[in-house]
Amino acid sequence: MSFEGLREALGFVLLRVEALLSNLLLPSRLAQVAILLLCVGLAWALARLTRPRMRDWMHSLEGWAKWRLRLLLLVNRRLQLIYFVLLSWIAFAVMRLIFFFPSRSYIIELVATIALVLLLVAFITRLVRNHALRVVLRWFLWIYTILYYLGWRDEAATLLDRAAFESGDFRLSLLTLVKAMLVLGALLTLARIVTQTSSARIKRDDDLSPSMQVLVVKVMQILLYGAALFIGLKAVGVDLTGLAVLSGAIGVGLGFGLQKVVSNLVSGVIILLDKSVKPGDVISLGETFGWINALGARYVSVVTRDGKEYLIPNEDLITGQVVNWSHSNEFVRLDIYFGTAYANDPHIVRRVAIEAASAVDRVLTTRAPVCHIVGFGDSSVDYILRFWITDPTGGLTNIRGNVYLALWDAFKANDISIPFPQREVKMLEGSQIGTRPLD
Repeated sequence: MSFEGLREALGFVLLRVEALLSNLLLPSRLAQVAILLLCVGLAWALARLTRPRMRDWMHSLEGWAKWRLRLLLLVNRRLQLIYFVLLSWIAFAVMRLIFFFPSRSYIIELVATIALVLLLVAFITRLVRNHALRVVLRWFLWIYTILYYLGWRDEAATLLDRAAFESGDFRLSLLTLVKAMLVLGALLTLARIVTQTSSARIKRDDDLSPSMQVLVVKVMQILLYGAALFIGLKAVGVDLTGLAVLSGAIGVGLGFGLQKVVSNLVSGVIILLDKSVKPGDVISLGETFGWINALGARYVSVVTRDGKEYLIPNEDLITGQVVNWSHSNEFVRLDIYFGTAYANDPHIVRRVAIEAASAVDRVLTTRAPVCHIVGFGDSSVDYILRFWITDPTGGLTNIRGNVYLALWDAFKANDISIPFPQREVKMLEGSQIGTRPLD
């Protein structure tokens, strides 16, 4: 912006302020200003009196939805403005009843209207989740409201348009930036609201698998946010032909520095399409055993039994060997090995082992446990006991431990012994161990 343009903007502001002050100094206007100052004082006193009581009441609320509590918190923070709007409109109504001339209540009506719009803007901009964007959008709308009702909008727009950066055919003004921020903020907020609403409905659709639900939501987010960005830039007159050069540069960068990122993104899409894993599946990958909590664009969140959350890159799930305990069905078979002494009847051992395993919680009886002899060892007859469960998310080590404990109790009750290796040492005649002749 040139020095001459800055001086012109400063002169514009000074002239408008001088005109405003000259109008306020009229006797009929001074009375209205005094009434408005009285409304400000009363609003401050009422807010100071009721704000702590409202907070105490809010602390006593239980079971309320988060959006209701956030709304109450916003009301608590804007109590002074709310009281001022109510008092100023009451003052305007009283002035219109006493005086029939609009000039006697014009200032009060103008200020009450501006205050009401400012209050509405404060509530509406809460829909914008990004804090920085919300603050910028709120202040822009507040300033725009004041300029609009004071009749300064066209002059301010002209000044902002003159403050521009030019390079050849390229021209970027402050007015364009303000419009872009406003349009993009509104479109991105609308896209977020539509995405959240649609996501909730998609997740309630039982006809779609969990992986397809995630895929549909991700694609919808990309399309909506991309369309919002494109429409917003196009609406404010930004030339998008330069994006072709930018996309080429991004492609070169992807080829050299972002190979892993792109590989994970593509692997994520493949996982969603082939439905190899989905939220809730129990998987084993190397030393990691747990259930899938969420599918991300770059990684899969796996929660283990000890509460740790592993973020496994999607590429590892595609290229590595993954054990999905609940891919096609929920049935999981577990094997445990044990041995008994040769003196015990194998037929009785097998029957006792099957009955002990069947009595353990989580072990299926519809798919009855089986027990087989797998070999004759040096000190024991070796067996394998196989049983089924349907809830691997409940843990595997604990169910194995419970079955082993049931076997221990059952074997003890039926006099079945679990042997352990024993060695006999025989001393040969004339041999000496650990002794030497005395001197």
